[in-house]
Amino acid sequence: MITVVLRHPTREIEVPGPMSVTKLLNRLDVQREGVLVIADATLVPGDSIIDDGARVEIRPVISGGATAPAEADRTR
Repeated sequence: MITVVLRHPTREIEVPGPMSVTKLLNRLDVQREGVLVIADATLVPGDSIIDDGARVEIRPVISGGATAPAEADRTR
């Protein structure tokens, strides 16, 4: 089994392995573009195969923006 830890909300499930990252995300109805997949503490691409017995974390991608130049001038 592959142990999958999902964030927001945090929950843990098990799925049969081995399985590709793409197949796992499809099975969980998660869009690849919006998450990072970490298998056994290593960031893995979508075409990777996750081995049976692996621990996988699926984390949402969080991005921030830079301050607009006009705003940056006002804060100095």
